[in-house]
Amino acid sequence: MARRSTSSSTGRPTGTPPSGPRNRTPQPVRLRRRTFGDVVKAFLAFVVLLVLVVGVPGALAVTVGWPLPRSAPSMDWLSQPIGVDVFLNTLTVIVWLAWAQFTACVLVEVKAALSGVGLPGRVPGAGPSQLLARQLVAALLLVGAAAASFTPGLSQLGHSLEGNQKGTVATAQATPGILAQQQEQAKSTAAALAEQAGHVSAQAEQGSTATHGATKYYRIQPPEGRHHDSLWEIAQRHLGDGRRYKEIYELNKDRVQPDGSRLSEASLIRPGWIMEMPGDAHGGELVENPDAHVSPEVRQQIGDYAQTGDHAQQQHQHEQQAQGGGQHAGEDGATAQITVPSQRRTGDNTGTPAAHAQESSGHSSFGLPETLLGAPLLAAGLLAALGRRRRQALWQSALGAVGGSRGMEPPIPTGDAQDVQDALLVGADPEGVRLLDRSLRGLAAALTAESRSLPVVYAAWLSHGDLHLQLAQPAGKPPAPWQLGQDQTFWTLTRADAERYEDTDAAAPYPGLVSLGTMDDSRLLLNLEAVPGIVSLSGREADRAALFASVAAELATNGWSDRMTITLVGFGADLTPLAPNRLRHLDDVEALFETMEAETRQRRGALGAADHHSVLTGRTGPAQHTRWAPNLVLLATQPSAEDALRLAELAADAGRLGIGYLVGTESDDLPGAAWAMEITPDGRLLAPLLGLELQAQLLPAVQQRAVVELFVEADPERDPDGPTTTPPFLVDISEQGRPAVYARLVGPYEIMGLDTPDGERSPLLHEALALLLLHREGVHPRVLSSALWPRGVTEDVRDALLERLRGWLGTDPDGSPRLRSDAAGRLTLAKSVVSDLDVLRSLYYEATQGKGVDSRAVRGRLLTDALVLVRGPLLADRAEGRYRWLTHEIVDAQLPLLVADIGLALSAFHLEKDRAEKAIEALGAALRTAPADERLWNELLRATHATGDPDRLRALAVDLVTRSGARGLPPRTEALLDELLPTWRDGAAATG
Repeated sequence: MARRSTSSSTGRPTGTPPSGPRNRTPQPVRLRRRTFGDVVKAFLAFVVLLVLVVGVPGALAVTVGWPLPRSAPSMDWLSQPIGVDVFLNTLTVIVWLAWAQFTACVLVEVKAALSGVGLPGRVPGAGPSQLLARQLVAALLLVGAAAASFTPGLSQLGHSLEGNQKGTVATAQATPGILAQQQEQAKSTAAALAEQAGHVSAQAEQGSTATHGATKYYRIQPPEGRHHDSLWEIAQRHLGDGRRYKEIYELNKDRVQPDGSRLSEASLIRPGWIMEMPGDAHGGELVENPDAHVSPEVRQQIGDYAQTGDHAQQQHQHEQQAQGGGQHAGEDGATAQITVPSQRRTGDNTGTPAAHAQESSGHSSFGLPETLLGAPLLAAGLLAALGRRRRQALWQSALGAVGGSRGMEPPIPTGDAQDVQDALLVGADPEGVRLLDRSLRGLAAALTAESRSLPVVYAAWLSHGDLHLQLAQPAGKPPAPWQLGQDQTFWTLTRADAERYEDTDAAAPYPGLVSLGTMDDSRLLLNLEAVPGIVSLSGREADRAALFASVAAELATNGWSDRMTITLVGFGADLTPLAPNRLRHLDDVEALFETMEAETRQRRGALGAADHHSVLTGRTGPAQHTRWAPNLVLLATQPSAEDALRLAELAADAGRLGIGYLVGTESDDLPGAAWAMEITPDGRLLAPLLGLELQAQLLPAVQQRAVVELFVEADPERDPDGPTTTPPFLVDISEQGRPAVYARLVGPYEIMGLDTPDGERSPLLHEALALLLLHREGVHPRVLSSALWPRGVTEDVRDALLERLRGWLGTDPDGSPRLRSDAAGRLTLAKSVVSDLDVLRSLYYEATQGKGVDSRAVRGRLLTDALVLVRGPLLADRAEGRYRWLTHEIVDAQLPLLVADIGLALSAFHLEKDRAEKAIEALGAALRTAPADERLWNELLRATHATGDPDRLRALAVDLVTRSGARGLPPRTEALLDELLPTWRDGAAATG
């Protein structure tokens, strides 16, 4: 088990390869020397300022003179026509006002430049004018030290307002950090000014754009009952276009926030952070600096923040490099850190069956794939989905005609498929899935009752039976019985409290959770739809494919989701049989863009129309299971550079829309990746900047093909000839075939031919024998032990039980043991050990496909003998808490269908000779075991009609209507009643 590594002085987890910072490379501080071009620019700026400040008023005074009236005008002046003189005087007044505003801007900028500290004051309504004044003054003073604090100068003069606001078009290399950094203060004002000068020079050389007008700031707002702020929304509100979020990001990237952390990813922001805004930002939530309308504390924070920027970041990195250590710049992002929860053991600390996999069998897996043995949630989902598929095949085949044309037995897997099925049975933790599902839905219901929104959950940890949700940010006190965990971003539920949850109709709140692996005996489930951007996965192609397959298979079959769509690109065409309604395969990236761009627009519109900020707010309140289902995109192929940028822009707003992206890459520098992970050849999943080192959950190609084979084999439409009708074990039903040991499973459990074992061990021995009798093909020893001890057992205890079972069953007359092991090590029973279910299957097979086909008398006798064996449901008197492995079986669906088929065949046998009463008797016996089979009721209507007694038929119709309740009769039954008893509706209405 890989354990979480400790952090070294460099901020990297110990034992992981060094990973350079994903932000800008620190540059040495350089002082800019005056050049001849600077002198020319300064001279030109002086000339322009002289013309605008002195020349304009001088020219107006000489050419126009005093433009205003020299005495107070009378009311008659308003009715006089407007001549050329009046128009020129009005225009002159406007020019004088513009000159006065520009002159004020020049004075403000000169004062700020000469003082060398603080930000220039804002002249009301003078955005472009003040920008021009700032650039001219900066160019004029560029030859002096005072220009160090100015923005780039005259080279920007011809740029338009919009052009000055276009940020560099680049997608951030998102690097959520680990530890909060404390910015070191500058040791002197001179050093700070020199640092600023170096920054300005670097910006000028790189062609960076500058903001214009008075500097504006936005303070990230707390959730207040809704999803947290995002840069996209801020840009939408204050810049008029959400796509301009990149400009805000570039202005604030890596700058130290009031809480000591840094913005390192465009989608990860925290309440209380300050964002410098582009100069054309607008809106009532913005704050200008200085601003008397905010509290002194906020004003101080904004003032401090205004002194930071790229230059401060470079100084911070430079000082750290000079000291030979420290953290990478921009590696804070505490909200994005995935932290293993503290190990708090409460109540029942036993883990899942997979947690005891090695304990139960030492270090040997007996040939079973370890990848599935250690994936309890994935195994449980696959096993449940496979059971549903096999039941569906049985029910579909039940529509076939009576007489053996319908298949009763699903195919028995062999080879790798058999090993995978055994691994699913051993590794599955259906109880864990049930508790996880109930806990999450119960949380959603409790928050709805309190009129609270769902918090954003980045991850869930399953640790020793307890559930820990890691929130994106603090969300207050959780509803009982949930408790706060190790800090404000953890909500915890103990296993004991989870077991008290009842089923609820609340929508699944976090359907995007998927297992990634284990760390420190804790299992991590990442919420793919909540990750703010793209999750990238690097590593060898085969290793990436194994993790992609595991994620896709668990998402497609998990038990804690309602509806969802998993879009597979570049792989997984053969995975669709696992869940055709969930899995969607696209051929290439272009098809992905076409599909997801349309869906992104549709989801934005739907959220706006519903007045929801995110899909999370849509999942509280009245359950809306289908409207806000997630779409999780798994792109296994490396996108091109152009496609990567396009994908990053598409994913920028995906978190609130319920769309998640997991993208495979050959390197770890995928543009727009919020979280970067790497899968190693030895099966470790590394995310150094998240502090994670997991033992990854994988589904390698061999096991993937075997899993798909299990589902394909269970498809009733796969084989045009239909599934097999031959039982796995045929019994000699003649007198010579009398068994040595006979167990009655259909009804109360009884065993004949064996002594009663000791009282304490009897239940386990009986259960083990029942499991073996229901699997004549053989049972893997680990399947047997996991069935009898779901919470795990040691190898010596299991072997001791097998020895007792072998001794109890004894040997055949030839000395061979009745409990044997085949070549693969699976446990099998000798033919001399038989159950009544084996006899029942054999009798029906002989009656419909064997001796009874050519002899009517033999068929009637065999069917009658078979129906006599039916004494009730399977293992009717089993003790509560035992035989839980039956939930993985389909025998509970097979037995009623088999009994119904026998009853229908025997009824048809009697009706051929007009023995309606005998037919009714046979159908009644079958209905006691299969009361919900519509075919039996319809055949009972026909047999009753054959008696010629309309009152008896009418009474049966009333009984059927009463049984159907509010659901009403099935359409086929209604149609049959219309044919046999046209007046049945009148009788049903009178009864109702």
